[in-house]
Amino acid sequence: MKTTIKLLAALLSLGSACHALDSVPKPEYHQRRVALAAKMHGGVAILFANDEPSLEYQDYRQDEDFYYLTGWNEPGAAMVVIPPADAQPETPGTALGGRAAQPYREILFLPSRNLRMEKYTGVKLDAATAGAAAETGFEEVLPLTELPAVLNRLAQSDRMRLRNAWVEKNSPKASALLNFTAATLGGPEIEPAGDVSQPIMQLRAIKSPAEIELIRNASDASIAAQIAGMHAIKPGVRERTVAGVELAKMMQEGCERASYPPIVGSGLNSTTLHYSENAHTMKAGETVVIDEAGEYSMYASDITRTMPVGGRFTPRQREIYDLVLGAQRAAAAAFVAGRSTINDPEHKRPNSLDQVAFDYVNAHGKDLHGQPLGQYMVHGLGHLVGIDVHDPWDYSKPLEKGMVFTIEPGIYLPEEGIGVRIEDVFYVDRDGKLVDLMEKLPHEAPEIEAIVQGKK
Repeated sequence: MKTTIKLLAALLSLGSACHALDSVPKPEYHQRRVALAAKMHGGVAILFANDEPSLEYQDYRQDEDFYYLTGWNEPGAAMVVIPPADAQPETPGTALGGRAAQPYREILFLPSRNLRMEKYTGVKLDAATAGAAAETGFEEVLPLTELPAVLNRLAQSDRMRLRNAWVEKNSPKASALLNFTAATLGGPEIEPAGDVSQPIMQLRAIKSPAEIELIRNASDASIAAQIAGMHAIKPGVRERTVAGVELAKMMQEGCERASYPPIVGSGLNSTTLHYSENAHTMKAGETVVIDEAGEYSMYASDITRTMPVGGRFTPRQREIYDLVLGAQRAAAAAFVAGRSTINDPEHKRPNSLDQVAFDYVNAHGKDLHGQPLGQYMVHGLGHLVGIDVHDPWDYSKPLEKGMVFTIEPGIYLPEEGIGVRIEDVFYVDRDGKLVDLMEKLPHEAPEIEAIVQGKK
């Protein structure tokens, strides 16, 4: 009996390990925290993890900034990063004493375990767990109940440091924590000095090689899902059936969830950018836009292809398809690291890839009234991709080496019932060269038709 129990325990442990997320190396998270400390001008960063869902069957996803800095995927935690501070001598002629030099500190605070909830959601780790520091990669791991005391001691040694606190914008927890600390010290309320998401955004924009591999895994799974979806496209098939086929395939390929709600729009629905009902039954002669991709170990992909429901584009559909593909390739060819900008639908920025695509479309196609087709490009050409499918970025700034972003031109013609969008994820390598992570998925119209017809 004891042998059986030990075997079952081993199998459960193995199963848990097999379903754990892949991750960048733990030292990389530490490097990110040190880099954040350097950007805060002596300030203190305070971040909170997402809470446990209120219902046991709801999916849990960690706060993106918190995950980027910690790799920690359990709810209810908090973290503090305290940059080093130089010693200060006593001020002559005053009652002010000196201050000893303070070393860099990074602390992960873990909540107390809820044994009842763990019966529903699984065993969690707390600060008393043996090896917690090694497991989390933090230099210090403390109970969450110690967080106010740590801030109190920090303020007692140097009150100005706590008034240089950087927290997430509009965070009720951070505001409550700072004001509680101020109250215990008998001082006025503390206003955060900065929005910590801004320096984190700058760090998140440049992807490490380990992050690129996770995004590549998400993209490869999404490619497999798109091909499975193409094989399922037939007249009489409901849009959500195809969405389900793709979701099943991407999870089979290792994704934990879709990156965003799937978009499968056929006929007139293909001209609605973020159509999400997926309720129409596809008909021969329609185009169908499928914008669906997976998330692999918290990193997203984003992919769109347009297919003919009957297996072959009409001449007009083929004309629009080739035009959109040409616009994508023109924008990719024009890219220059450190100069090119993206997500500029109003075409106001210098070196705009949106402008390149817009000019290409206007020069190569007309609508039914003889007008250029650029007016039917109604969204930005792309966005950054990472832990968020739309990673945060200031799009007035150029795209740099190490960034990952989409190029996704689209033309939407409701009058003709034709919508076409083609979207790939690219990254900029160390030489400034653009690399297409969707290169394995066909782009040319004849190849797309062959897959839908089941010939590939």
